[in-house]
Amino acid sequence: MYQTLTFLHSTFRWIVLFSLIYALWRSYRGYFHHKVFSKTDDSVRHWTATIAHIQLILGIILYVKSPIVKYFWKNFNEAKESLDLLFFGLIHISLMITAIALITIGSALAKRKPTDREKFKTMLLWFATALAVIFIAIPWPFSPFVNRPYFR
Repeated sequence: MYQTLTFLHSTFRWIVLFSLIYALWRSYRGYFHHKVFSKTDDSVRHWTATIAHIQLILGIILYVKSPIVKYFWKNFNEAKESLDLLFFGLIHISLMITAIALITIGSALAKRKPTDREKFKTMLLWFATALAVIFIAIPWPFSPFVNRPYFR
């Protein structure tokens, strides 16, 4: 089960990233080209948040099942000295929960803004901030914190 969860979580990150980048592209175009906030824009906003929440659920299940995380919490005083263990035991989940909160707040605020321009601006700011946090928190192959392959 752990291997399946790891594969799903690793693969699903690409869907999260593509949906977030697509939502940012639509909000950028909408804001700077004074477009109408269409039904499609609203769907992109909604589905981006939904996809992020699905990834969060996969991540939390993986976190609970992970032998790395279990070792981290059982041997906290020793494990906190290892960047690899600290990253997966504390940093990754903290940053990802923060990113999902930013996406959720941004989506909710954008939905309630009175003008189209404000909706696009709100999505652009909150989703871009979330994307920056996500880029820091993903264990990329080139990451200085801890690295994993692009696909598992």
